[in-house]
Amino acid sequence: MYRFLLTPRWLAFHVVVLLVIPAFVFLGRWQFGRFEERSAASHHITANLRAGAAPLDTLARPGEPVRDADEYRTVTVSGTYDTAHQLVVRRRPQEGRLGFYVLTPLVTGSGQAVLVNRGWVPAGATADAMPQVPAPATGEVTVTGRLRPSETEETSGIRNRAGLPPGQVLLIDAGAIGRGLPYRIPGGYVELTGQRPAAAEPEPVPAPDVGEGGGLNLAYGVQWWLFIGIAVGGWFFLIRREAADIKAAADEPEEELADATKGP
Repeated sequence: MYRFLLTPRWLAFHVVVLLVIPAFVFLGRWQFGRFEERSAASHHITANLRAGAAPLDTLARPGEPVRDADEYRTVTVSGTYDTAHQLVVRRRPQEGRLGFYVLTPLVTGSGQAVLVNRGWVPAGATADAMPQVPAPATGEVTVTGRLRPSETEETSGIRNRAGLPPGQVLLIDAGAIGRGLPYRIPGGYVELTGQRPAAAEPEPVPAPDVGEGGGLNLAYGVQWWLFIGIAVGGWFFLIRREAADIKAAADEPEEELADATKGP
């Protein structure tokens, strides 16, 4: 009855099912891996955001990159803003609006400074036009903000290019920006959340959206593995249905012969 399983049509079906099962296993494991990565990143970011403020020089030093482990730590630093070397960062939408980040060095003394992302301003009439930027506070200020590592094309998803208008950049790359500054800076920047004394500043950059910590990836992983059960269950169902059809077709002649022998 089950010889049909060796026909070309069924052999092709077996191959498809046997290929689908490991593919679904792989996709499920990949989604579970993404869930673990995003959950770990979510817990790490949340812990850093909740940690108490630390002096900048305890976490970031001039010429050294900001560690990934310290990203989003709250830091404090004092100094004076250097508007002569202020930059704006292109392609930074916020709440669905096109705009720029305002990047102003904060000179901390002794030939050292740190880049401060003071916030967001809307774009001007054209992409190449300099936006209207509120002037920073004059004199010494104490800045509080989130510590961020330098951006790269890989981490930001933004492709860098040359030939931009003066005073504009695409990436907050402290190494590249620092080469044009008269002082040494850490390999990262501070995302302003507050300062003393207060002053009119651009719109603050929102805190990172921690989100569901990979919850969707977990759901997708479970879904892929459920598909394995559906594929195997469907395989056996079709086999049994085919066998039942063959048995029914084989029984029909015997029933017809029995009816014929009974006569009128």
